[in-house]
This record gives sequence, C-alpha cells and structure tokens, in this order.
Amino acid sequence: MLIRPLQSADHSGWLTLWQDYCAFYSAAVDPAVCAATWQRILDADSSIYGLGAFNPAGELVGFCHYVCHPHTWSARTIAYLEDLFVAPAGRRMGVASALIAQLRALAQAQDWARIYWITNTDNLAARAAYDKLATRTDHVRYEIALT
Repeated sequence: MLIRPLQSADHSGWLTLWQDYCAFYSAAVDPAVCAATWQRILDADSSIYGLGAFNPAGELVGFCHYVCHPHTWSARTIAYLEDLFVAPAGRRMGVASALIAQLRALAQAQDWARIYWITNTDNLAARAAYDKLATRTDHVRYEIALT
C-alpha cells in the first residue's frame, strides 16, 4: 500500500470515496462545497491537507483530511484529523492505521505538538482501530450551528 499526499489526478477516485463518506454520515454536502474542499486540499497555501491510500493496482482505497493550526497552549502546530474514510473493499486491511501512521510521521518530522480527532460514539469499528493508535480523552464536544 502506498500512502501519499492527494494530487489533482486523484480527483475521480477521491470524489467517489468522498461521496461514500458523506453518505455514511447521512450528510448532504453541496457539490460546490465538495469542489471547494478538493481545491483547498490541492492549494499549497491552504491549511487543509489530504493523504490518500493506494492499493497495489494504484486505486485510491482510503483518504484522510487534516487541518493544521496554531493553538494557545503551545508555540507548535497541532493537527485536526477531520475526515478519515476507507472503501469497504479496503477495510480490515490496515488502511486507516497506515493513514494515521503517515500523518503521525509527518507530525513528528514537522514537530507538531499533537494530532486529534473525533468520531461518533456508535462508530465501533473505527473506535476499535483508534483505541490501538491513540488515547481517548474525556472531552465533550459542543457546537453552535450558524446557518
């Protein structure tokens, strides 16, 4: 398996997986927002990045998007792993773990302070994998929707 930054040639495979990811979360994301997200991932001046996992045939089987940002408790960057998705055909093959391992390697190479993410409490398969890779915290998330 190859893990590398997403590139413009990956758009078709990414869009298919992105749509499957949005459907998994029952999210109706406007096509213009999907296009903007893809452009942000490719934009070198954006703080949004993407990694892709490719099988030996060169097919995109998973991705992760992350946002790098400063924070108030350290002078170092932290990263929010915002999206992680693996196609059904690639599940239980270590794809998610490989994506997170590559993100961790980037974090260590660039001296980030930490990587953090959230998932739904009922996403038991993902949580089983995450419990092996990271420490679950007791933080509770709150939101104010501004529509």
